[in-house]
Amino acid sequence: MEEQKRSKAKLVASGLIPFIFLIVMLAYIVGPGSTMIDLGVPLPELTVEKIDFVESEILVTVRNTGPIPVDVTLADVNDRIQPAAIEPDKHLERFETALVKIPFGWNEGEPYTIGLTTSDGTRFEKGVDAAAPALKPNSETVGFLLLIGTYVGVIPILIGLMWLPFIRKISQQKYIFFLALTVGLLLFLGIDAIEEALEVSSENLAGAFNGPLLIATTVLVSLFGLYYAGERLTKKSSLTKIANPYSVALMISIGIGLHNLGEGLAIGAAIGLGQVALSTFLIIGFALHNTTEGIAIAAPIAKEKTFIRKIIGLGLIAGVPAIFGTWIGSFGYSPFTSVIFLSIGAGAIFQVVIVLSKWLREYDKSFSSTPVVAGIAIGMLIMYLTGILV
Repeated sequence: MEEQKRSKAKLVASGLIPFIFLIVMLAYIVGPGSTMIDLGVPLPELTVEKIDFVESEILVTVRNTGPIPVDVTLADVNDRIQPAAIEPDKHLERFETALVKIPFGWNEGEPYTIGLTTSDGTRFEKGVDAAAPALKPNSETVGFLLLIGTYVGVIPILIGLMWLPFIRKISQQKYIFFLALTVGLLLFLGIDAIEEALEVSSENLAGAFNGPLLIATTVLVSLFGLYYAGERLTKKSSLTKIANPYSVALMISIGIGLHNLGEGLAIGAAIGLGQVALSTFLIIGFALHNTTEGIAIAAPIAKEKTFIRKIIGLGLIAGVPAIFGTWIGSFGYSPFTSVIFLSIGAGAIFQVVIVLSKWLREYDKSFSSTPVVAGIAIGMLIMYLTGILV
């Protein structure tokens, strides 16, 4: 017994000693050793995260994303210095945010460039192509965004699920084609989510967050975490060794829902900035693009006995997050949050692609038959062509 205690103590010590040395080294680097390794001059960096236009005022949300504290001393609009109030104060520690209020008689639809200058004379700016009034969270605006989220998220997916009776009646070869089509649809959707996250990162996310690495890390953590959870959720059949179809459909719905949440954030932010013309053509484009997501949910459960409430439930899980995304994006948009949700959605979708591919191999061991190859290729092509309309 005594020997076991000593052995356990040695094990704990062997695990802690390297951490202790690491802490001592870091403490020395940031303390007494900091002057020895100080080889350059740290530069300030400010990131303008959001610009809101309200009545006779411009509100600028700014974050200190540099390595040192900064003081914001001047604000300008279109290169003309303007009086400004800074809340809570002009001094910003690293990653601290402030709200800069600039009294200014702006005109809707005109372009503006907002500049902020720090105490050392460094100027940072961000442009707005067309000024638009900031959305107010009242019942009218909330209802408008609810309608947009329903049009682009919920209704198209429910329409796609209406293909369920057709898929149920086709032959096994054609069913294999539709399963492969689902893989192609989701594969494109995952790539599209990463592309959107990279776009948001490059345009709005501070360099200090290292957007590409943040996206890659989040996608992989989401992929492996959800794959582990999915393996526990999915029950195996002792006769067919095929995953429970409803579990697969649920995972597809969750993955699409996370993706649509990220898309809703982007749509809501664009609406808030006045960058989206909500034309009939745009609604048609989103409807065509997202209807294919309903097909992706329907394919795994097409050969099973289905209940209308379960089908509607799956559609709502996939589509309703778009509504919440438009609300959050319009009233509290954050580039960091948008990148995170788009990346989580991509990881969730890739996880479903793996599960579906394993399931598809139960029908086609080679994974290279004409229905499989054609289904994946046509699925990606459909998403590309409908995506052009958005």
